[in-house]
Amino acid sequence: MSVDATMPTPVVSAPAPSNGSSSSSSNSSSTSTQGIADNFQTFLTLLTTQLQNQNPLDPLDTNQFTQQLVQFAGVEQQLKSNEQLKSLIEIEKSAQSTQALVYVGNTVAVDGSKAQFDKSATWNLNAPANTSATISITNASGQLAYSGNFTMSQGNSSFVWDGKGNDGAQWPPGTYTLTATGKDSKGNDIAISTEVQGVVDSVDLTASPPLLSIGGQTYTTDKIKRVVRPSTSS
Repeated sequence: MSVDATMPTPVVSAPAPSNGSSSSSSNSSSTSTQGIADNFQTFLTLLTTQLQNQNPLDPLDTNQFTQQLVQFAGVEQQLKSNEQLKSLIEIEKSAQSTQALVYVGNTVAVDGSKAQFDKSATWNLNAPANTSATISITNASGQLAYSGNFTMSQGNSSFVWDGKGNDGAQWPPGTYTLTATGKDSKGNDIAISTEVQGVVDSVDLTASPPLLSIGGQTYTTDKIKRVVRPSTSS
């Protein structure tokens, strides 16, 4: 939007404070800008000053001047809307942090195949149909730690690994990845989705959105599928 070079000085000058203004009001006026849309008297002053200082031989189009003032007011309102949106974003971030803190100490299930093994590791599996599944577990360097064939029913099931390999040797604590492949009665491949189940150790509130730490891996709250009640059985 272009600005008319003949626009008078009052456009850029702030209105003078009244005699009854206190020092506190002066301080607040230094941190906030009084705009055209907030003071209709300023609007009238600018309009009449423009009319008084126009060239009689080349009068300005008052309609155009009024349109410019309306545009200025529209821009100011947009800036105020941006400030309000910024405040709403800050409130949303605070709500996300509060929501994330609720999960600390709880056992949850999230999408993924990597689990932290320490005495045991649990994965949740979901098969769309009855299948004969092959489960393989590898360590962080890709070495095969365990593999086996299992019959899975349609729906959700859990696989708990005690850390022992096929030869009976105990594998050390660390991050392990489970891969499940299945086939139906006709030999067709069936996709089996995996979820990681673990305790939320901590929350990183400096990230946006906050990150949950589960078994050495980080997840956002939208990755959580369910909260699992700890087993009370011996």
